[in-house]
Amino acid sequence: MILRRELGGRLHAGLTVIDAQSDGGHVRIFLGRDASGTDLSVVGGLAGARMLTIAGAPIIEGLADGDVTLGGTALSLAAPEADLLAGRRVLLGIRNGETPELIADWLAYHVADHGAEAALILDRKRAGAPPLDVTVPEGMAPLLVVTAPVPLGAAAPSERHPITAPDAPGKARMEVPPDDPWTAPLSELTVLEALRWRFLTRARSVAFIDPTDLLAPISDGAFDRVERGEVPVTQLIGRRIYPWRVRRGRAPHYGDHICDRFDAEAGNRRWAVDMRRVPDDQPFRLVRVGGLQPDPTRTLFFYRAMACRVTEGPDVPLAPKSSLRAEEDLLALSRDRFGCDPVLPPPAARPDAGGLPADLPGRTAIVTCMRNEGPYILEWIAHHRAIGVDDILIYTNDCTDGTDQLLDVLAGHGVVVHRPNPFKGTGLKPQHAALQAAEAEAVMARAGWAICMDVDEFIDVHVGEGHLRDLYAAVGDANMISLTWRLFGNADLHRFDDRPTPERFTQSAPELIRKPHQAWGFKTLFRNLGIFKKMGVHRPKGLRPEMWEQINWVNGSGVAMPRTMLRNGWRSTLRTYGYGLASLNHYAVRDAESFLVKRDRGRVNHVDRDQGLAYWFRMNNNAEVTPTFTRHLPLLQDGMTALRSLPGVAEAEAACHAAHRARIATLLARPDYAALYAEITSPRMERLSRMHHHFGANVFLAGPDVVPEDMVFAELAPDYFFTIEKSEQAAH
Repeated sequence: MILRRELGGRLHAGLTVIDAQSDGGHVRIFLGRDASGTDLSVVGGLAGARMLTIAGAPIIEGLADGDVTLGGTALSLAAPEADLLAGRRVLLGIRNGETPELIADWLAYHVADHGAEAALILDRKRAGAPPLDVTVPEGMAPLLVVTAPVPLGAAAPSERHPITAPDAPGKARMEVPPDDPWTAPLSELTVLEALRWRFLTRARSVAFIDPTDLLAPISDGAFDRVERGEVPVTQLIGRRIYPWRVRRGRAPHYGDHICDRFDAEAGNRRWAVDMRRVPDDQPFRLVRVGGLQPDPTRTLFFYRAMACRVTEGPDVPLAPKSSLRAEEDLLALSRDRFGCDPVLPPPAARPDAGGLPADLPGRTAIVTCMRNEGPYILEWIAHHRAIGVDDILIYTNDCTDGTDQLLDVLAGHGVVVHRPNPFKGTGLKPQHAALQAAEAEAVMARAGWAICMDVDEFIDVHVGEGHLRDLYAAVGDANMISLTWRLFGNADLHRFDDRPTPERFTQSAPELIRKPHQAWGFKTLFRNLGIFKKMGVHRPKGLRPEMWEQINWVNGSGVAMPRTMLRNGWRSTLRTYGYGLASLNHYAVRDAESFLVKRDRGRVNHVDRDQGLAYWFRMNNNAEVTPTFTRHLPLLQDGMTALRSLPGVAEAEAACHAAHRARIATLLARPDYAALYAEITSPRMERLSRMHHHFGANVFLAGPDVVPEDMVFAELAPDYFFTIEKSEQAAH
């Protein structure tokens, strides 16, 4: 039996009325969010009127004292019909375009598996659209379908479009569809209270989930569990689930959804209540009931079938395939409960991820990109060869300072492998094109460990003798080691000279510094075991989901990293940073003259972003003297001497130094670069480079100009903190 009702929604005196009800003279008026800020004076004919606000929308109630008016115009009041669902176990759901066939299966499943006896569906159909016509399963009476003549969504795109799907990759590249409040995520939350007071006050219990959600099977049924709870409200936690693929020509169904994400974060929340014990003053909200605290030991779970929920817009993945894995409980539900034959993920070749023993790590390889880095090549190579790097694969593009010639000489001596960067014409950024090309190189095929890093980054091993073998021994059977950046500043050095970078720049950020957000970026050493499909800038990418349990990922202190960072993580947090075993010393600015050349050269990844004053402000950190690299310097110097002794190397390096100095002179002759040089070498900027711990993230986004002048040279207390309202990121 289907019963149909319509809420009394309308625009009334310029305000959205969701519904208005009178129960024996007790009046409740449920208004929309556009009535935010409205006071009680707008209502007439109510004695003892009071107001409750839910998500910015008012609910006004009181006793009728004559005709009830809103803005001077009489309201039409509906009488509650609590007897329709009295004593019933009720599914409360909000339909947003789901097919009648899917809803029929939703009802039947919850009747058979959880003891549902009735259902109330708020059908968010457009005004004038045909009514929901669905087969009501045996054992359910009634099915109450309620519509609203006004849209209930936010001013946002449709909830059915993949741009609103939480896990859909590539949303930044999607064309944003127009706003559609008829189908956008629910915004008018007073509608839940309107449904409660009009239809649900005498229900036995209510479970609030959507028609795309299935309560997970349990032996005693969800409604039994709710009614036996010591408190009246039970928390429902949802897992978002996905099909591997929906068979052609078929609409998505629950039975297609056999995968979830191995790296999923917290799920969706809903609730269920024993209505006989819910106080009147605890309102229904989207994820909770008033201030009632659920019993954490009695949480129930549900599955949210995402392909049933997202049915409009482009045919794109709703979650990265690399994070999906088929689950036995979902397969059983699909086959045994719904009689489906779902499409399974293809069998994957499972590489031997057992790896090499810790005392036999294999060769270590670095992949890097360079453009006009000639003066810094030998020091970087010498250091990393000294600590145990075996192979260095370098991609270059558009060099004008002799970098290519120096690398060709080194490659001729077998010191490095040098390749032209193949990015032109591919649409890829230089760094991404290089990493893609590196996958076919022999140095990667034979690598036991690998890392992508830049020429201004130096691995600094703190354990043992400072060799990579000491680091590998310390982390045992770990197969990923994320090395957190330690930002090193310019140490107030303005002029370029040819002493090694780690010798010149010994001032850095403290270990505990969360802002700017770049301060704790990391790069990852990883075992080359086939767990991932490709290299990434900050960590390997393309995780084979069937192998995720074989990952043993630690930070620079050897402490386990959370699996939620496996797909998108690029920076450490207060929970995950660590320098106990190793760090990645990042000399992002060097001296002021060389910074001009860096800015002129441009970037290999974020090619569209300038490196001007705001970048210098963020990355130049001289807070404390950090001599951790001192013990590496003798081996670095010996390595540079050995490299310079190779035929042609010293001459090629000298040519790079000369070109670097010539470019500095050219840039300083330009007014714009001369002005930048004057600013970054000013006493003000030198002072700011020691004040980062005083600033919030928004200061770094806005740039140094937002810091008041009287603050820069003041003696500030150690815990002094300054920030601003969020603004646009500084363009320079």
